[in-house]
Amino acid sequence: MSSHRQSKKRRYVTWGVAGAAVLAGAGIAAQTSMAATTWPAQKTYTGRAFDTCAAPSLAAMKAWNTGFYGAAAVYIGGKNRGCAQPNLTASWVKSVTTVGWKLIPLYVGAQPSCQTGSSPEKMTTANAASLGTADATDAVTKAAALGMKAGSPIYLDMEAYDTTNTSCNNAVLTYVRAFDKQLRAKTYRAGFYGFTSSSAKAIANATDKTDLPGNLWYALWDKKNTTTSDWPFGATQYTGHSRAHQYMVNSKETRGGYTITVDRDAWDAPVAITG
Repeated sequence: MSSHRQSKKRRYVTWGVAGAAVLAGAGIAAQTSMAATTWPAQKTYTGRAFDTCAAPSLAAMKAWNTGFYGAAAVYIGGKNRGCAQPNLTASWVKSVTTVGWKLIPLYVGAQPSCQTGSSPEKMTTANAASLGTADATDAVTKAAALGMKAGSPIYLDMEAYDTTNTSCNNAVLTYVRAFDKQLRAKTYRAGFYGFTSSSAKAIANATDKTDLPGNLWYALWDKKNTTTSDWPFGATQYTGHSRAHQYMVNSKETRGGYTITVDRDAWDAPVAITG
């Protein structure tokens, strides 16, 4: 996500760029109806979460288990993932969840061709659908290898881009739909991280809701720990424990002798099924 793939200066530049399931808002019901098989019940976490570039050590996670945060986002894969993940193993997942942490799988897939800056993997009109399917397959493989079971969500990270560029925006939607359709075919729930000024807005405002994510994690750095009072889209969208809000970034915090720079999130959405 932007705080971990870009410099702080570029984050604020890209954040300012102008420009659900089948029925956005019915996150749980719509997603569970996507497959003929019986879906595992959604594991929902409501409370404060954090995300940081590299998964902290097990010792740090134990020290940070004070009750202030109850969940942590981890970057499970994607060619545009910004940090190596030496701690992120199946053993680590089992250990931190045993302690009590909830985990939020995040996948940094292909980025828009009209996005500022370079990314190792970018989508085009020609490859958006095939790339979305391939990346979703990889995301599920990565999640499963970490012990994140079927029924877990995978949140697709889409950084800021110019949504007024019609061909670029259409390619993004094509990619997202292909990604989400493949996730659901493999019985994983579809989530999306994006900016209220661009990428999240494109998802929320899309006229055709087919195969769009059922859970929306929006970046709005207003320092408000809420998923309701500052919700920037339709009131009936992404209800039923399907919202998350990244409300503060670059917060340097120390707990139990371990200092980590994190982004803060208000969470009311699904988390990984483990154990």
